[in-house]
Amino acid sequence: MNLRFIACNCSIVISCASVMPMHVSVTSVTAVDMSLLQICQTRMYLYLPAKWPHSHLHSGVITLAHLVNCNFCVERPVAAWNMALRALTAGSRTGRCQAVGSLTFRSLFGVRGFASAEQQDLVVLGGGPGGYVSAIKAAQMGMKVTCIEGRGKLGGTCLNIGCIPSKALLNSSQKYHDAKDNFKEYGVDVSDVKIVLPQMMKQKDKAVAGLTSGIEGLFKKNKVTYVKGWGTFKGPNEIEVSLLDGGNQTVSGKNIIIATGSEVTPLPNIPIDEERIVSSTGALLLKEVPKNLAVVGGGYIGLEMGSVWGRLGSKITVIEYMDTIVPTMDGEVRKAFQRSLTKQGFKFKLNTKVNGAKIEADKVTLDLESKKGEKETFEADVVLVSAGRRPYLTGLNLDKISSEGLKRDNRGRLEVNAKFQTSVPHIYAIGDCIPGPMLAHKAEEDGVAAVEYMAGKKGHVDYNTVPGIVYTHPEVASVGKTEEQCKAEGIEVKCGKFAFMANSRARTVDDAEGLVKFVSDAKTDKILGAHIMGPSAGELISECVLAMNYGASTEDVARTCHGHPTLSEAVKEAAMATYSKPIHS
Repeated sequence: MNLRFIACNCSIVISCASVMPMHVSVTSVTAVDMSLLQICQTRMYLYLPAKWPHSHLHSGVITLAHLVNCNFCVERPVAAWNMALRALTAGSRTGRCQAVGSLTFRSLFGVRGFASAEQQDLVVLGGGPGGYVSAIKAAQMGMKVTCIEGRGKLGGTCLNIGCIPSKALLNSSQKYHDAKDNFKEYGVDVSDVKIVLPQMMKQKDKAVAGLTSGIEGLFKKNKVTYVKGWGTFKGPNEIEVSLLDGGNQTVSGKNIIIATGSEVTPLPNIPIDEERIVSSTGALLLKEVPKNLAVVGGGYIGLEMGSVWGRLGSKITVIEYMDTIVPTMDGEVRKAFQRSLTKQGFKFKLNTKVNGAKIEADKVTLDLESKKGEKETFEADVVLVSAGRRPYLTGLNLDKISSEGLKRDNRGRLEVNAKFQTSVPHIYAIGDCIPGPMLAHKAEEDGVAAVEYMAGKKGHVDYNTVPGIVYTHPEVASVGKTEEQCKAEGIEVKCGKFAFMANSRARTVDDAEGLVKFVSDAKTDKILGAHIMGPSAGELISECVLAMNYGASTEDVARTCHGHPTLSEAVKEAAMATYSKPIHS
């Protein structure tokens, strides 16, 4: 039997094992529990079921002592009502009774279902970098926003099992490597350096936990409703959520953003078990340092995770189907990068594909074949599969939106227009599930622009000025076109470069491997691309991104005063080398 408390046209079903006696005045429609209403700052009404036993009504008063094991439907849309609900449920978590006015519950079991009748201005599917940023931006612009995330933690792949934890391990492993191999050069004698892997993982997890909780704090600050569960389309404007705590919730939105990210692209005949054959997720959770680690795929992720375990003692072999690693990288920089990794102990098997993998005891045997048809087997303790990612759209029931669903391209990505609208105009898509680089910062820019367009304003994202960074040591960062791309497009260019070996700051910290390279239009000197391999390349590239966004020339950068001694002076000198001549080279 149900009682329905109506407030602002949405409902939550709360299951109670027992209810303390509560007297509620009843007429046809009578407001109840004024102390709770004062908290909610809204009106709440009590509706009796049609078949309610009239014997329970005594002179217009109903005693709720009879309602043991009943369901209460409480409807709410506002943050204040959330506060009241949390007050009610707090007692059940601590085993104590909690009262708000005359509404007292004992043994409250929590939310069983929630049907949100009040339509939101925006519903965001996915709480990763694109999703949570777009949700916050929309709320800042005055929209009512709900963000749905099935992981139970905000931040998506990037924060939980990608960018952030990998950078933590890259930092920790570099510190170990420096202490073990480099400190003596600085006059620091450290003996008996050991790896304490559990503590290294603990530090990584601490960083992740702090950042995920920080996003939840931003949601509360900006009044974004956060729903924990897996969402699927119920109709063109409705999302049905399978709540992580049990039950279902339906959320309606005038606009919807699909920001569900991407997943690891599986390879045929290489089953991932996340123990011996791992994805990047499993590579972040290894319980011991493998003696031999095979990395299938020579892209950003594989080289970063290879660096982590290589510094800790693994022998790294990179198996790449193409004839080069990181094929999107500038050719000159890429060659220098591969030489650097080779000096660090990396081995490369290029022009090689993996036909199959077999796990035997504590080893994995890979069947390899070169492009010349030569076959061999390769044995490793752990195999990391990092051959790319694909859009994650599983279980969204896109066919519920319309008979044709949403249009996709030949790679399974959702097709969007310049305003990030899909083939159904009120449904937007951003990040990894649409064309463009699969990068967290690109997804963030997509999200902000999509919301701005949604609000009738102008949004802007230039994919040509989205930087890409490999967080190895040395780091490699790039933005814009490579020299090879310009030549292929028939663009006449000038190129200038400057080695960190001639940079005073790099020499003083004994970290001078690498170079800065600019590619500019031969006629106008407009910067078309910038490529950096060296210390803090990921930080230095931002100056180049800013310059490109404003259509700057290399002369503009060269005539800008840079502090001394700084690594950024290498950027200035490379710009000078492009439009004229450098001073220190």
